[in-house]
Amino acid sequence: MNPVLYLKQLILICLLLQGCSSGKSEDKESQEATEVNISKSVFGALPDGRSADLYTLKNANGMVVKISNYGGTITYWSAPDKEGKYADITLGCDSLQGYLKGVPYFGALIGRYGNRIANGKFTLEGKAYLLAKNNGVNALHGGIKGFDKVLWEATPVDGEEPQLMLKYISADGEEGYPGTLTTEVTYTLLKDNSLKIEYSAATDKATVVNLTNHAYFNLSGDMSREILDHEVSIKADKFLPVNETLIPTGELKSVSGTVFDFNKSTKIGTGINNLKDQQIVYGKGYDHCWVFSDTSKTLKSVAKVYEPASGRLMEVLTTEPAIQFYSGNFLDGTIKGKGGIVYKHRSGLCLETQHYPDSPNQSGFPSTVLKPGERYNTVTVYKFSAN
Repeated sequence: MNPVLYLKQLILICLLLQGCSSGKSEDKESQEATEVNISKSVFGALPDGRSADLYTLKNANGMVVKISNYGGTITYWSAPDKEGKYADITLGCDSLQGYLKGVPYFGALIGRYGNRIANGKFTLEGKAYLLAKNNGVNALHGGIKGFDKVLWEATPVDGEEPQLMLKYISADGEEGYPGTLTTEVTYTLLKDNSLKIEYSAATDKATVVNLTNHAYFNLSGDMSREILDHEVSIKADKFLPVNETLIPTGELKSVSGTVFDFNKSTKIGTGINNLKDQQIVYGKGYDHCWVFSDTSKTLKSVAKVYEPASGRLMEVLTTEPAIQFYSGNFLDGTIKGKGGIVYKHRSGLCLETQHYPDSPNQSGFPSTVLKPGERYNTVTVYKFSAN
């Protein structure tokens, strides 16, 4: 064979082989690029006929978080135990209808004002505002139809760390609050098994804002069990004592020497039934606000929860000044949750990062007033590991 012709044929064969190899690489890159880490499905129909959706976020480790645009509600959240087995660690319902029947804020976004406002009223810039009294004589978690019961505008963002961006515009006067408030909340599932929640809001009139999430956790993965064996630590030297209606008295009380001292990891069951403590009697357990020792507005580690049997550890980081620790005292076995499990007394706990309760009525507390031209921005992260 002609040596020149042979060389040309050899070069052609090499080019063809290289092209095939390159094509396989491009196919692989294309497949990776189109991998979906956030998906959307129909969650159910609201009474007014609108459809609520459910967004499923996942990361490479296997963590899955499901969030509905109805109430910005976290309906499912899986985390690994010490054997690497993933299980759902939040209380909730199997369907939208379960939430519509009425539940105690399972996994929902809370606004405009998380926690209680005394006697359902406050005064701002010389004007009195009346709110719905939906918790005895007090206003709780934004009112009768707070942010937990509205349909948010949702924008999913796919990627290695998928995001769900939610937006809701609350009209001036809604639930009694002044100003048109535009609120944006972004959930991001991170590669390190953290869920980051970023809150942002702006108003056209002076108002009060205190946003949080009301997820109920049971790190055992077995929602039929109590959370009394969970070990909690909170980096706080003080907490807010309350009156019989769970409104803060205005005092910042030292936790030292009380059953409210969680600076060292302590089992919830250790002091939760100490009826010699009037605060435990008022709250029927823990339903109080802890004030962090670190008063900076930077993202900081403030609390941890450890469940010994599973080895699951949840760390809470936030830019907020305080946290409401609620031990599921009002769960009473009347709610049937996911998988038909009845949620019994203290089968879930909440760690709600926030400003202080009743701040609009207490000048000694950090202000929760938001004015036009200002922007409300806070960040909270729930990070999971196991050992």
